[in-house]
Amino acid sequence: MHEAITLLAGPILRRTTPSEVVFWWVTDAPAEPSLNLIPLTPDSNTAIAVDCTLAHQQMQAGDSLYIHLLKVTPARELPTDKEIEYDLRLNGLGWNHWAEDLVYPGHKKPFFVIKPKLSHILHGSCRKPHHDSGDGLVRVDTLLASTPTEEWPSLLIMNGDQIYADDVAGPMLWAIHHLIPHLGMHDETLPCVDVKQASRLHNDTPCYYYRESLLPNTEASQKMLSQVFGGARKPVFTSASAHNHLISIAEILAMYLLVWSPEGWKKLNNDTQKALPNGLSATEEEQFRRERRVLEGFIRSLPQIRRAMAHLPVAMIFDDHDVTDDWNLTAEWEQTAYGHPFSARIIGNALLGYLLCQGWGNAPEHFSDELMDRVQHALQKPGSEQHDQVLQELLKFSQWHYLWPTSPTLLVLDTRTHRWRSEESLAKPSGLMDWEALTDLQQHLMNLDAVVLVSPAPMFGVKLIENIQRVFTWFGKPLLVDAENWMAHPGAASTLLNMFRHAKTPKHFIILSGDVHYSFVYKVQLRGINCRPDVWQITSSGIKNEFPKRLLDVFDRLNRWLYSPKSPLNWFTRRRRMRVIPHKPDHADKGERLLNASGVGLVSLNDDGSPKAVTQLCADGRDVYFKLSESDARWD
Repeated sequence: MHEAITLLAGPILRRTTPSEVVFWWVTDAPAEPSLNLIPLTPDSNTAIAVDCTLAHQQMQAGDSLYIHLLKVTPARELPTDKEIEYDLRLNGLGWNHWAEDLVYPGHKKPFFVIKPKLSHILHGSCRKPHHDSGDGLVRVDTLLASTPTEEWPSLLIMNGDQIYADDVAGPMLWAIHHLIPHLGMHDETLPCVDVKQASRLHNDTPCYYYRESLLPNTEASQKMLSQVFGGARKPVFTSASAHNHLISIAEILAMYLLVWSPEGWKKLNNDTQKALPNGLSATEEEQFRRERRVLEGFIRSLPQIRRAMAHLPVAMIFDDHDVTDDWNLTAEWEQTAYGHPFSARIIGNALLGYLLCQGWGNAPEHFSDELMDRVQHALQKPGSEQHDQVLQELLKFSQWHYLWPTSPTLLVLDTRTHRWRSEESLAKPSGLMDWEALTDLQQHLMNLDAVVLVSPAPMFGVKLIENIQRVFTWFGKPLLVDAENWMAHPGAASTLLNMFRHAKTPKHFIILSGDVHYSFVYKVQLRGINCRPDVWQITSSGIKNEFPKRLLDVFDRLNRWLYSPKSPLNWFTRRRRMRVIPHKPDHADKGERLLNASGVGLVSLNDDGSPKAVTQLCADGRDVYFKLSESDARWD
């Protein structure tokens, strides 16, 4: 008799090549996996499983919380562009025992298709569960369900803000607190804060909507509060609040379960999901009910999200909200946040959650057995000295970036932990990558014909918005406007643009970005003596988030008027001699170049690695195509 098991999240298909397949999942009990990979032939009755070597790692994070990574090495290379079924069994139980809705109609088992030649790529960022829009990841599932497998995209790139650790709805935090006892995680001791044990956050002192009140009233705490917990109303870019900021590692891991799978929600009874926390004001009760209505739609879509991620390879990288807003934006921010034990713990826990739930599957070889052993000990004793030592190690970790051997090569950048600090002022924005990281990137790019570069923040953004950020920075307020664009730091900007102009640079750069909560496409032509690479900045944001509509409409039109091809302002704001050609969303109003709609981007590539077509698959069901607009080209 097989031991009963609940699959709390996954399986999620991660790095997938002809010589290796990586899976990730979470269970509520120890699980010994077995796996058969079965390439399908026209006559499926003759399909034969491929012999494989399995390397299974299991991290216990609670009495009923086990996080798994499985590396599968086939005895011979797997075929490309063909369906490969996988029969994953956990303690002998197949998919229909732990995820009965995992398989697409017409198929007997879950499957994947290895497509190392990148002909179609899905990408997106910024998936906030309580944003009042549809979930773009649903479009991934409907695309896979309705498309012949020979036309499937090669992979899904999630380029930042897969969770919002710093902007959590009241009902989501309520659900997290009721899920944690089911996971059996050990209590975490909290440093330098009035609430000493994390369990009190989930019971008698949950502090919904005002978690900043947990801090003792000291000068150091108040300074840290303004940087991390302030939830400042940002007048230009976002009104997101940090008042429900996740704190403990238990809260972080529970949120990952609740945003990627329906199973955690099933553990909460109906009374819990309909109840209200004690102590809410009338205004907070109204907000709680409003957020709950939005989350109900989010929860209904989770079976589709889980199914899509079980069939399509998923590449991931963090951006700030996976950890905290404005993460490492300035050197002053870093000094303040890491100089206080409580904020350092909050940031470290979020980074530990990222490692376990995202980073691990991107490049398992970056995380040694010794490091994972230390992580395991820390999970057994949260709040201990071992825990803090591991967090300090992760805060200094230098291998979050990675490369996948596709064609063109996929290079995913870490633009958060290799910052180029301003030499002028600690309060000025840091460069998104320092000189050493950019030099290392250039070495990876040498002699490639084409590359797909993932940068969470756009390398080439909307000029008006970047100049607004520059003005706020000049007045010493970069945090008010999220002034983190590539051009904000002169050294990083110059090095980046010189890299594009290098004689051995790829002929075609596709830069995939998110972060900004709107979508756009630019073709950038850089002029030089030795080369003339073509660069496409393709931004898709958010998966489930949008920019304030009226404000974006104003910015969009002002940007076109103020920086039109003949505008003299272009001469006063030049960054480097380059020609910028925007792509116009089809059916856009006159003057619109930015698309404000939740969804995911779909990029189709030519054989030479240049983009053939760019589409936004909107959560509301529309397909919006971006068309080249030569008449709007300008020299920048």
